[in-house]
Amino acid sequence: MLRIVDGFDPGRASAIEWEECGGGVRKTFTLEEARTLLPVLGALLRRAREAALRAGGIEGEMQELSQRIFLAGGLHVDVAEAARRRAEREKAVGEARSTIEEIEQIGARVGEMEEGRLDFPCLYEGREILLCWTLGEEEEIREWREDQEDAETQTIVEGMFRRDREKPN
Repeated sequence: MLRIVDGFDPGRASAIEWEECGGGVRKTFTLEEARTLLPVLGALLRRAREAALRAGGIEGEMQELSQRIFLAGGLHVDVAEAARRRAEREKAVGEARSTIEEIEQIGARVGEMEEGRLDFPCLYEGREILLCWTLGEEEEIREWREDQEDAETQTIVEGMFRRDREKPN
């Protein structure tokens, strides 16, 4: 799993609940609404994932440098370069965080950053489920899962969400 410093874990980055003030109502999507948003949200997810990977790579470099210093009993370090890389890491972490927040403000959730999955809350037969889309699946949502930790994904069958089209906007 991708992990970044300061408690930011891009693999579990959907900590923000999207709720209306006072109403306690979370945004839900029909299958068609979710499909319509895929180009925009897919681009945002790619940007967040790239920033998280960049930050993780820099963090790995910094840990490697710390380990070499420790094992050698000290080393001459280019402090300016180390500070520059640390600032790049912080910038990448901030970019990943803000992009994930942008996705969540729209109402979708980052399900798994490492695999690049977006989850769209959806009402189906009176319960909330998650429509699941993964980077690389073109512009099509093919799976869904229960809104529970470690729930297995299931394939969307033809006509499953036919009544969704009748939902008023």
